[in-house]
Amino acid sequence: MKLHMISLAVAAAFAFTGTSALAAMGKAEYKAEKDKVSAAYKADKKACDSQNGNAKDICKAEAKGKEKVAKAELEAQYKPSPANDAKVAKAKADAEYDVAKQKCEDMKGNDRDVCKKDAKAKHTAAKGEAKAEKAAAEKGADSKAAMNKAKDAKEDTNDAQYAAAKERCDAMKGGDKDKCIADVKKRFGKS
Repeated sequence: MKLHMISLAVAAAFAFTGTSALAAMGKAEYKAEKDKVSAAYKADKKACDSQNGNAKDICKAEAKGKEKVAKAELEAQYKPSPANDAKVAKAKADAEYDVAKQKCEDMKGNDRDVCKKDAKAKHTAAKGEAKAEKAAAEKGADSKAAMNKAKDAKEDTNDAQYAAAKERCDAMKGGDKDKCIADVKKRFGKS
């Protein structure tokens, strides 16, 4: 935990240093970069046209996610703040989640359900971590708000992981399923 906090502090310091050097970006430069992001998205989306079925949907989700992340990063460079840094982390989490959900569509039955629950658990964890990091940056790592956000993120992540683990049990039958669910409940502290 202490190592994790130290690495977060180092990452935040590098992020702040990196964005402060770019903060001198003027409005015209910001608009030009924003136009480049939009043009790259259109090119990426057009490249998806040669694909079919779910591969095309995955390609489009990747293109859209790349655009959202690039726009969030640009905004964080233009107006550095803990809120904009959190928006970057959220955009990355959302992009990964959208792509993961599309990839799950290639599966069937319980495998698809488990895939979606796993993707949701990862998404929930990433969003929670972004909220906790934002609170730590704004209020200080030892503040009550930061600690509450970290606690909430841990609980939300635990709940999402529990749902994914429980979904795996649904593929089983009879006593095996009952034992699996009992084991999952015990592991995640559910009654």
